[in-house]
Amino acid sequence: MSHRVQDKVVIVTGAAQGIGFGIAEMLAREGARVVIADKQAEKGEAAAAGIRAAGGEAIFQLTDVTIEADCAALVQAAVARFGKLDGLVNNVGWFPRATLEETTTEFWEAVMNVNVRSAFYCCKYAIPAMQRAGGGSIVNIGSIHGLQASSNLIAYGAAKGALLNLTRTLAGAYGADRIRCNYLIPGWVMSEGEIALAESRGMDVNELRARGAQQLFGRHQTPQDTAYAVVYLISDESSQVTGSIFHIDAGMSSLIFKERHVA
Repeated sequence: MSHRVQDKVVIVTGAAQGIGFGIAEMLAREGARVVIADKQAEKGEAAAAGIRAAGGEAIFQLTDVTIEADCAALVQAAVARFGKLDGLVNNVGWFPRATLEETTTEFWEAVMNVNVRSAFYCCKYAIPAMQRAGGGSIVNIGSIHGLQASSNLIAYGAAKGALLNLTRTLAGAYGADRIRCNYLIPGWVMSEGEIALAESRGMDVNELRARGAQQLFGRHQTPQDTAYAVVYLISDESSQVTGSIFHIDAGMSSLIFKERHVA
């Protein structure tokens, strides 16, 4: 690898598996010192151990990002171990479907806690550490549903829309401190979480994989597809990029579909 983020200290939330782990793994391969934050202790420890076994630097911090004290402790642990903080990837997310009629107050609050409040808490404590370090980069993992409406994703769409505005607000508020903040939209990523969700709904995983062939580029996305973009946004190569929306979604946001001809 090219070591594009050499010696940068980066927190990745929800990094015990799936997209988060793919991001953490690639950041470490590119020279970053990674802090894996997750509430799954066994998987989180294994993820950090796997990165170290491959020659990277990583630690695990048990964290529930919906709890403010945990987020404060997360940043403190990163700085205590590595001496500074350069990057934060707010990857934790929850994608539950519900119409307006199906959305209770408790459900709404739970979705907002995971998808918005978690990023607010992490940014609240990460930004002062980045100011002390002379700058930094925040990447918020968003969704196409933060831009486009869906009647059965009422709470999720609202949460991801709020995350986008939080991103832009922070970009403007802390640009003078050389702190950048961007919103990244993945596409249909085939991860452990996606497979587990499909199985819980009684779907055939082979059918799910077959649907990938219908995507514009003929396959599902992988966590690594998202990770490549995160490395760029954390690196100094993107030093003039802030408040932006990055579409790493194989054209889904633009409603681009593969043209198929029927004989």
